[in-house]
Amino acid sequence: MATLEEKQVMVVGIDDSQHSTYALEWTFDHFFTPPLASNSPFKVVVVHAKTPATSVVASLAEPGIAEVLPQVKSDLKKIAARDIEKAKEICIIKSVSDVIFEVVEGDPRNVLCEAVEKHHASVLVVGSHGYGAIKRAVLGSVSDYCVHNARCTVMIVKRPKMP
Repeated sequence: MATLEEKQVMVVGIDDSQHSTYALEWTFDHFFTPPLASNSPFKVVVVHAKTPATSVVASLAEPGIAEVLPQVKSDLKKIAARDIEKAKEICIIKSVSDVIFEVVEGDPRNVLCEAVEKHHASVLVVGSHGYGAIKRAVLGSVSDYCVHNARCTVMIVKRPKMP
């Protein structure tokens, strides 16, 4: 746990979805509003979990698919870079400056829980994709996993349904 002189750490998981962008913006709007933005009690660690290219290629299981591995790696790297740039822009717009950005390869569930441990975070923020029961059962729920396995408070930010 942080001493009074140290800021607590808040890990925010992002991906290429509108749900994670909304979660990041909502968090900054509610925990870092001016004049608190520059004097917030939190240091923020924005984490993007990059899917390993070998996982994507292996899931296709087609003959000759290994030849596309370099392109898949390149595409995943570009997506991660774009997501981090978007998060940096949001930080600038919201006047949040005490931020670390990380791209970590691996399953988002494990990456986020490991980031909590690494940074001794007191809060983990994740967006909710709003999957139904079937999709959640097939894909797995990052937020559900984190609620049960992260060693800190987990805040799930749900994006309102648009009409």
